[in-house]
Amino acid sequence: MVYFVEDDDNIRELVVYTLTSTGLSAKGFSNPKKFWDAMAEKTPSMVLLDIMLPEEDGLSILQKIRSNKETEKLPVIILTAKSDEYDKVKGLDLGADDYIPKPFGMMELVARIKAVLRRTENTDSQSEEYIAGPLTVSPKKHKVKVNGEKVALTLKEFQMLCLLLENKGLVLSRDQILNKIWGYSFDGESRTVDVHIRTLRSKLGEAGDLIITVRGIGYTIGE
Repeated sequence: MVYFVEDDDNIRELVVYTLTSTGLSAKGFSNPKKFWDAMAEKTPSMVLLDIMLPEEDGLSILQKIRSNKETEKLPVIILTAKSDEYDKVKGLDLGADDYIPKPFGMMELVARIKAVLRRTENTDSQSEEYIAGPLTVSPKKHKVKVNGEKVALTLKEFQMLCLLLENKGLVLSRDQILNKIWGYSFDGESRTVDVHIRTLRSKLGEAGDLIITVRGIGYTIGE
């Protein structure tokens, strides 16, 4: 079940109709109160959040979802009409699994929802521990440390870091990262990778320098 919080009736009804017609059960909510009432009764498989909402904005809702142990790993995609990169970075930093700017195509939306669901339903199969400079990553335990201090990452940031470490010594293109982590590739969406890399570097502090940008190609990880 996908919960969609959107105060625009036309958009909400169209998205719910599209999702149900493509095999995904969905419910729409016109305001945060109705959404929270539904959450108290049943936790969905995913939440789609518009940022601009009455009563409470989508980023506030996302923050509450991530701060609750029962829903901290619940997949969340934020939808926004805003072009300001701050909202995208803020949403990703709060733990959004993806963001989709409005206007968006229905088939692209469905593809990205299914991609996130596939990724979050799969458990980490790695069992080893990765060490690079001051950075230590334990994929199975989902733990990241820099100089022995724990670092909290979103699911996508963690997956990107593991992907780079798994392919140490290789340069991964933005399209390769997009396909591997998000499960899709759309023209112009390489910006998604860049935004995640930026927030990942920031959270890793001095270990963020290990992530190297290879101009015109993509990213790799150093020693």
